[in-house]
Parts: sequence; C-alpha cells; structure tokens
Amino acid sequence: MHFNFPARGEMPPVRLTWYDGGLTPPRPEEMEEGRPMNGEEGEGLLFVGDKGKILCGFSGRDPKLIPEAKMKAYQQPPKTLPRSPGNEREWLDACKGSKTKPGANFEFSGVVTETLLLGCLAQRTGEKLTWDGASLKIVSPTSAQPYVRPECRQGWAL
Repeated sequence: MHFNFPARGEMPPVRLTWYDGGLTPPRPEEMEEGRPMNGEEGEGLLFVGDKGKILCGFSGRDPKLIPEAKMKAYQQPPKTLPRSPGNEREWLDACKGSKTKPGANFEFSGVVTETLLLGCLAQRTGEKLTWDGASLKIVSPTSAQPYVRPECRQGWAL
C-alpha cells in the first residue's frame, strides 16, 4: 500500500509504502547475506534515501545502515532533542499539569492513525483514494465517503 505525501515547506514529497499481513519489501541488494530483514518482533522499518538505506525495529530501535559495514564510519549526531523519560512518566507528568508535550502526543499519533485507517479503507474498497485531510473528506472516489462518517441509525445519532 502506498501513501503519497506532498512537499511541506523546504521538505520534499514523501512516498510511504506499508507492508502488512506477512508481506515484506524486497530485500535491498546491498544487504549482507543471512542478515534478517525484520527485528525480534518480526517487524521493522526500512528507510530508503538518496544516499543509502537504514533498517531498524518497528519503534525505530537499533537503527543500522545497509550495508552494516557503513556503521564503522558512522558518527552519532549531537543530541539536540529532549529525551523521553518513558511514556508512563510522560503520562503521569501530564496528569500533574506538566507543560511539556509527550513524545507520542495526539498531534502526532492522530495523523498516523488517520493515514493507516485510510489504508484500511482503500483495502476495503479496492480503490485508490484521494484524501482532503483539512475537511476530512475523500475527494475521489466519493463513493467511499460514507465509510468515513457513516450515517447513524434512528435513535443512535451522535
């Protein structure tokens, strides 16, 4: 399943390809023989860029360059972002009135959830969807719009 995101400011457009249900991306040619494509959980992320590829666990854990020999020359960038004390600590701090946003807040997770639910809808309809996120409407095919906000039965209005 492919998701195409337009350019934003100085950032170029992005194409996200999602594999699910046992499907996996093609094995990168540069990848060492015998090196597994997926992490301990049987899932992972493969980032394909202009200068190379990175393979990591689904949560972004333990990233490695492909081929792994490139890791010898790699130097960690300086830490510029605050580190999370953990999602439970962030949740407790928020309950106590902390002004610090959690790392996985709704601004971030809402967009991810919206994207993946649109993928489910595309699978259900078997059609390519064009989505207008600002108005929460399917631009085409309009026949899929009732799935986004189905009409409630009599007596069950929201």
